[in-house]
Amino acid sequence: MPQSLSAVYLHAVFSTKGRRPFLRDLDLRASVHAYLGAISKRLECAPLRIGGVEDHAHILGRLGRTITQGDWIKEMKRASNLWIKGQPTAPPPPPPKVPTAPLSEFAWQAGYACFSVSVSNLETVTAYIDKQAEHHRKISYQDELRILLEKHRETWDEKYVWD
Repeated sequence: MPQSLSAVYLHAVFSTKGRRPFLRDLDLRASVHAYLGAISKRLECAPLRIGGVEDHAHILGRLGRTITQGDWIKEMKRASNLWIKGQPTAPPPPPPKVPTAPLSEFAWQAGYACFSVSVSNLETVTAYIDKQAEHHRKISYQDELRILLEKHRETWDEKYVWD
């Protein structure tokens, strides 16, 4: 075959370090999601949907032919981390019991979860990402990740999953 073709779809999930709610401000969150998409495009990994809530992100994308899954996620986290830290810190005041940290303290967690997605499930995963705010009124990030890991028949040790 004279041309290389690849159709590998991935659903990546990663949290802010310590699941701190840095992305509570909706405008900042939308900007971060857009920035993650721009990084993914630059890496020749077509982003299909990016979403999440105040403490984590979901990315559904088509992995490019010339990059590894680990390098794709590592570069999205690295570049967005630097970009977020450079944003002005002026979010609206949080509810009294949830302290806000300056964006200069922002960090993504060290690890990530990444799952393969068949073409027949792209619409389902897209809808799932679109409904994150609604979903997280009922379930925590930790429980969501446990469910995803179970669904994909992964084994894990709790002491290595959360940082």
